[in-house]
This record gives sequence, structure tokens and C-alpha cells, in this order.
Amino acid sequence: MAKVPPATRTARLDALPFTWEHRRLLVGSGLGWALDAMDVGLISFVLAQLAVQWNTNGMELSWIASAGFVGMAVGAVLGGLLADRIGRRQVFALTLLVYGVATGASALSGSVAVLIAWRFVVGLGLGAELPVASTLVSEFAPPRIRGRIIVLLESFWAIGWTLAAVIGYLVVPSSENGWRWALAVGAAPALYAMFVRLRLPESVRFLESRGRFVQAESTVRRFELSAGVTVPPPALDPADRAGAERKVSAGGFTALWSPGLRGRTAALWLVWFCVNFSYYGAFIWLPTVLVASGFSLVRSFAYTLIITVAQLPGYAASAYLIERWGRRSTLAVFLVGSASSAALFGLATNASQVIAAGMLLSFFNLGAWGALYAVTPEVYPTRIRATGSGWAAGSGRIAAIVAPLAVPLLRDTGGTGLLFAVFAGFFVVAALGTIGLPEKRGLALDD
Repeated sequence: MAKVPPATRTARLDALPFTWEHRRLLVGSGLGWALDAMDVGLISFVLAQLAVQWNTNGMELSWIASAGFVGMAVGAVLGGLLADRIGRRQVFALTLLVYGVATGASALSGSVAVLIAWRFVVGLGLGAELPVASTLVSEFAPPRIRGRIIVLLESFWAIGWTLAAVIGYLVVPSSENGWRWALAVGAAPALYAMFVRLRLPESVRFLESRGRFVQAESTVRRFELSAGVTVPPPALDPADRAGAERKVSAGGFTALWSPGLRGRTAALWLVWFCVNFSYYGAFIWLPTVLVASGFSLVRSFAYTLIITVAQLPGYAASAYLIERWGRRSTLAVFLVGSASSAALFGLATNASQVIAAGMLLSFFNLGAWGALYAVTPEVYPTRIRATGSGWAAGSGRIAAIVAPLAVPLLRDTGGTGLLFAVFAGFFVVAALGTIGLPEKRGLALDD
């Protein structure tokens, strides 16, 4: 029998090994993450077909892509604020439902305007889900492997994006309505939302911040049971037994810019902005850029699928290194690697070079994403953790809105070389921004 853990609930939780309850939380949250990635990835293949089928111009395609990111910016902020007020799990389930239903409905769009409107609604759900999910998982993960767990959570993005590439390759070119069938698959998260709402635990730190001590104790004991740890019943005071709600000021936006946090917030927002600009500018447009470079639609989809698969080893390397090198060093190295890979992609002149440079870009860029999601919840205390994560993601989505609109202009001005040189520059700036982030490897989260 394991030794009795420390007295406080959060310390007891942090002292546990990684158990099947942690695994269930990771997989349950990760599946939602993968479905999100599938939705975002699908739109890149849809754009390539709509350019041919609807004869849409570059600006119209840009707005179809950017509308989702406008929704994501709004959703990230609102989702974080709600998660710090009503709970992580409830918001997580709601976001899955919103974007799942909206994605299915967007398959019925009959015009560019209608599709843009539905993509905005999809973005509301998608933008709120990612920072809330990472916050929930980080508040349960053992501190000694917390970074690795969050990178593994983020790695589900590669699974979803790969699935999108498979659907894009097999379904989208299959018929005139191939893009509609591809988007219809995105309705799956609406069904998954019910599973998430009923099965995943609520954050112990959030429950305690709201005075819901009985629920918090029950959740901790559930994880202790999975680890074979037993503790004597605690002496709960009357307020605990009644489950009295504690009124806590969540702090909100202004708290993110308090004297002790403003430097961290500025650095975090800078990194999020630059990474979003380069990632979404490159990968949302990748199939379309390849078609414009002379490759056929089917071949460009096949190349995109090959490039996407390289995301998985990128996540694996990041998950290993983040607990060896720390958060900042891992993030900075992968961002420098992303910059170098983007420059090589811009210089590629044949199919082999395109695939090789694209795979390197996938490897380093998605490894950087894993490290960024690991460090983001660690920047803030519990009362504003989801709010801070949401605002950071929201600031990044502003770049994601701008990037698809800027790509046609940059490509028309200087071709693929200039386009990817700009992406490389943004990655370099993001790498410099990591200097201002805290290093929390192996440390408990701030309560």
C-alpha cells in the first residue's frame, strides 16, 4: 500500500503517479482535440476544391479561412472567462457541441457568404475548446511530467490533422460534393460532447476555488483509488459538508496585466501571435499553394498528407525534451527549427525538396506547438489560469485571421519564396519571445 500523501487536496493530487484516471482524462480530452484538428485541417482541402468548383478568387477563399479564426479569437477569450467561472468540463463539452453542429451545417452551404457565416460559428466552439482542455489536463497532471502530458495532449492534433488529410485525399476529390461530405464528418464532435460532459472530472483546483469541497474531495479520492492510495476521511467543516459556494473574484483581463504578470503576458501573447501567423498561413494554404505551383489537385493532397505525418515524431521529440531541457529551451529550439524549415520550403524547386522541407516544417512547428501549450497554463494562478490561456490563444487567433488574408498578397508580390521567408521571420521573433516566459519544469502550479 502506498504511503499517505500530503494533507492538502492539490498536494495529494500532485503526489500521485500517472494512473489510469489520468490516462482516461488525457485520452478523453485528446479525442476532442483531434476532432478539432480534423475540422481545421479539412478547410484547407475544401478551399482547394472550391477554388475550382465555385471559381472563387483568392480573397473569397481567404475570408472563408479567416472567418473561422475570427470566431476562434472570440471563442478563446469567452471560453477562458467562462471556464474560470462555471468550470472547465462544462465549457469543454459545450464548445464541442457548438462547433460539431456548426461544421455539419456548413456542409449544406450554398454560397460563399453562408459558408463564411457558418465558419465563424465553428470557430467560436473550436477557439474556446483548446485552451480550456489544456488547462483542465494541466491541473490534474503530476508536476514532474506535466509538460510531457500536455505535449501528448497536443499530439492528438497531429492525429486529427492526419485524419483530415486522409479525408481530403480520399473524399474531397471524389465528386463535386466531396467537400460537403468531408465537412459532414465534422459533425461527429456533437455526439462526443455528451460523453465528455458525463465522464471527465472537473478540476480540483477550480472546485476548491469555488468552495465546492465535497466534490473536490471526491475527485481526489477517485484518482487516489486508481493509484492504490488510501487516506482517512477528512474532518470537513459545516461549509464543506454543505458544499457552500465560495464567491471568488476571478480577476479577469486586468489581472493578466498586474505588475507580477504583465511581462509574462506580453511575452506569451507575442509567441502565440507569431506562431499562429506562420502556422496557419502555411498549413491552411498548403494544398492551394502546391496547386498554384503546378501540382495537380490529387498530387498536392497526397504531398500534404505525407508532410502532415511528420507532425507525430515532432510531438514525440518535444514530449521527451520538455522534461529534459525545460519548457523555454525546448520551445525556442523548435521555433528556430521551424524558421529554418520555412526558409528551406520557400527555396524548394522540385517535389522531393518540397516534401522534405515540408516534413521538417511539420516536425519542428508542431513540436513547438506542444511546448507552447505546455507552458501556457503554467504562467497563471488557478483563479485566472483559463482566462489567461484563453486570452493568449485569442491574441494568437488575431494572427490566424490576418495570415490567410496576407498569403495571396505576399505570394503575388514575391512568390512562394517571399511568403515562406516572412513565415521564417515570424518564427524567429517567437523564439526571442520565449525569453520572457517562466520555467516551471517539475514545479507545482500556482494556486
